Amino acid sequence: MIVLGIDPGYALMGWGVVESTGSRMRLIAYGCVETKAGTPMQHRLRTLQLGVRDLIEIYKPDDVAFEELFFARNVTTALMVGAARGAAIIAAAEYTENLYEYTPMQIKQAVTGYGKADKKQIQQMVKLLLHMDTIPKPDDAADAIACAITHCQTGPAKAQFLMK
Repeated sequence: MIVLGIDPGYALMGWGVVESTGSRMRLIAYGCVETKAGTPMQHRLRTLQLGVRDLIEIYKPDDVAFEELFFARNVTTALMVGAARGAAIIAAAEYTENLYEYTPMQIKQAVTGYGKADKKQIQQMVKLLLHMDTIPKPDDAADAIACAITHCQTGPAKAQFLMK
């Protein structure tokens, strides 16, 4: 199974592609779709949508896993990231119905065994689980890889995380 993990973002949308065979996982690729500050919103959203569409065409994932949004304070940022997430979901939904979502706490729990792990712990475990030489950068890409790992480890229980 090939999973495209996405960490939604407006300036940087992290992505990671992980292949899972049984209990073995292999990192295929990772990176970020980037938009430039000062560019009109509709152009930034289109860039994100086309970026996700390109990733899907290249890697042909069986499933696409998204990190759910969590914001405690900044409403403006939450709205912009929500719009970016929507653009990515539309691009993925054009390709497949196999769209899943995980909360940040579920991802932390799956990757580190601790639901309140910090970014460093997640990055170290991503590196360890996928036998990488270095921690993936930027953080957005590492988070997307962690989301893909979470989905791979969910196994038959994945149906409960299907987007509704």
